[in-house]
Amino acid sequence: MEKSAQYSLVEDGAGGPRLMLSGTLTLAAIAPLERALHTMPGPIASIDLSGVEDIDTVGAWVVLQFARAHEAEITAASEAAQRLLGAVRGIEPGSEIHPPRLPAWERVPVKLGEKVYAARAGLYGVVGFFGQILIGAASLARNPARFPVKALVHQMELVGVTALPIIGLMSFLIGIVIAQQGAVQLEQFGAEALTVNLVGRITLRELGVLMTAIMVAGRSGSAFAAQLGTMKLTEEIDAMRTIGISPVEVLVIPRIMAATFMMILLGFYASVVAIVGGAVVGELALGIPFWTFLARIQEVVPTHDLWVGLIKAPVFGLIVALAGCYHGLQVRGNSEEVGRRTTMAVVSAIFAVIVLDAFFAVFFTEVGWG
Repeated sequence: MEKSAQYSLVEDGAGGPRLMLSGTLTLAAIAPLERALHTMPGPIASIDLSGVEDIDTVGAWVVLQFARAHEAEITAASEAAQRLLGAVRGIEPGSEIHPPRLPAWERVPVKLGEKVYAARAGLYGVVGFFGQILIGAASLARNPARFPVKALVHQMELVGVTALPIIGLMSFLIGIVIAQQGAVQLEQFGAEALTVNLVGRITLRELGVLMTAIMVAGRSGSAFAAQLGTMKLTEEIDAMRTIGISPVEVLVIPRIMAATFMMILLGFYASVVAIVGGAVVGELALGIPFWTFLARIQEVVPTHDLWVGLIKAPVFGLIVALAGCYHGLQVRGNSEEVGRRTTMAVVSAIFAVIVLDAFFAVFFTEVGWG
């Protein structure tokens, strides 16, 4: 059994009271001694360590702190005790535990460089991931019997069919808002009838597919990232590779194809429902009969507006699926990483969709489909 730390006070007529320490001054045995030293009246002239049999860093720290508080001299310390006391002597109780903060003109370039380097590494990862998808698609093309048809159908149901209610409600409300607000502004110029043009063109060309892509990113893109991330944590993906199954072929490609194909249908569906919402406002607020509103859509909306939306839809679906699957497969460490990567998947997908939509707007204007 380890010997405990002991102390005694000896009156020294020459210099004042002397504290005699003995026993073991280690982490396991020093707690009672430390409590006693805190309540000990002073001043103490010196601390005698001649009776100390064993001492560690904690013991040396307690002795040194007591000596500083009483301005006492430490005497008769062994070689080991002197070495430990010297090691802890330069440590102050209020020492800073964080390095000094760099000035802004140094800190900002350093942070910017770190972000650029991280972006470079992320770009390499995306290119490598896209290459894996191309290799997996080529492998499936050479061996069509291995194509995961059931997984594709299941993902098409999850991405498309189950999303119809929420996308329909969102699009219907957007159509109502566009028609109502557009009519209020056009009324100032006596052009309420042009509300039909506004609703038809903006929903078929822009808002129908754009809002659908944002909804799919928040709904399905996040689900892709969370599902694949959880599988990565539970080592299911590693197990698939061990038994010779390609995770890209079985997990990634069906999700990408489902999101790409279903975005075409969902974008068209959202545009139609938004036009119906605008027609309802036209019937109730503008005095435009419902069927007249729909017939007028066919006359005032050019066909290329429909094609613009249908061309953008699969590209947006591809971006959303790529972002979700890529971030899901990048999960490392713990469950907190799943949440972080899921958030990154949604944010990066929505950002990329909006940037691409801006490029598409410029491109189609240049080719005469403005």
